[in-house]
Amino acid sequence: MRNAKQWVIAALAAVAGFALVNFGNIASSIVVMVLAVVFLLVLMTPVLYPSSLSDIGSGACGTTRPDASRNQATERSVPLVYWRPGCIFCLRLRVALLLRGKKAVWTSIRQDPAAAARVRSVNDGNETVPTVFAGSEHRTNPNPSWVLAQFV
Repeated sequence: MRNAKQWVIAALAAVAGFALVNFGNIASSIVVMVLAVVFLLVLMTPVLYPSSLSDIGSGACGTTRPDASRNQATERSVPLVYWRPGCIFCLRLRVALLLRGKKAVWTSIRQDPAAAARVRSVNDGNETVPTVFAGSEHRTNPNPSWVLAQFV
């Protein structure tokens, strides 16, 4: 997340410089800056992602069982994507998938400790995202074309 914040600050500085050089007055520069901030806020928040499902849910008598995300991905034969808000690579994947991305099952590892544990289990203890599970395969930060090929 720290790395993403550094990119946001750099992007805002670049937009500010561009606005001042090309528009020449402070008022238009402020408008451009506000639009840039709103755009970056939308990109860095979960707005572009479908609602996140839990990875592990509660079964009868307080037992845990695989829940919404794993079952739904299996039933619909779509990839299960583990992601984190603010992750530039997750955003790249989401944008590259376009409308198909809405069909995939998205689970935020920030909201679900079980999802974070599953990601760590396949990434040598690291919470590297996006991690995509499709059938019995998984890939970390996969090429979007591979993810598109996983839709049946």
